[in-house]
Amino acid sequence: MEARLPSRIVCLTEETTETLYWIGEADRIVGISGFTVRPPQARKEKPRVSAFTSARIDRILALSPDLVLGFSDLQADIAQELIRAGVSVMVFNHRSVNGILDMMKTLGAMVGALDSTEALIAQCQANLDRARRQAPPVRPRVYFEEWDTPQISAIRWVSELIEIAGGQDIFPELAQCPDGKSRIIAEPEEVIRRQPDIIIGSWCGKKFRPEKVAARPGWSEIPAVKNNALYEIKSAEILQPGPAALSDGLSRLSTLIGNWHTAPG
Repeated sequence: MEARLPSRIVCLTEETTETLYWIGEADRIVGISGFTVRPPQARKEKPRVSAFTSARIDRILALSPDLVLGFSDLQADIAQELIRAGVSVMVFNHRSVNGILDMMKTLGAMVGALDSTEALIAQCQANLDRARRQAPPVRPRVYFEEWDTPQISAIRWVSELIEIAGGQDIFPELAQCPDGKSRIIAEPEEVIRRQPDIIIGSWCGKKFRPEKVAARPGWSEIPAVKNNALYEIKSAEILQPGPAALSDGLSRLSTLIGNWHTAPG
């Protein structure tokens, strides 16, 4: 008897949805996260059955999935409930650039699309190699803020992408922490002490407000604030650990860091 590949997949986060679209396997998707914006057609074609830490279990079960894909310990409760209902669940837990590439390869193997997945991985690798080649010789200090209240610094894959694009993450030690709580900046004055040349905000779920960041007590002494080098990268481009981060997210980082290098003064 020939083994069957999963044909009714629910994706609880965006990166697996985008990967399946990229490798030509979108027809296997029967449900997606309500936070999915990439690719745009997914929102038009697929029913939305979950948020991030919550899900409509009844709606998922009604879709009769043969595989549900999730991400991280934050979806453990959803996974547990689905497993108890008899559903096969795969929860990825990657946090690094290499982890993103590994996720793509594993997912491609699960749906029998190794050739198209290898092509996607090769394209992402080419993006990484190009960013490394184009990185400026002088590396600006970069503060990446994932959330503002409390202030949370860059997760590991973002920190790695900053370095690849030619910058220096000012909180590399926090980037090694897998969860957001461990990346909270206990003393905001530490950002002032580390003197970032560039500040990048990606506040998941809301618009970055550079004027509010610049108005924080004492932050007028930060080079990035003095030179008005405060920028936003949309969370959908950089904070989902999939194709977006290794394409548009990396491209935006390279542009911002390259522009700082060529700016007058």
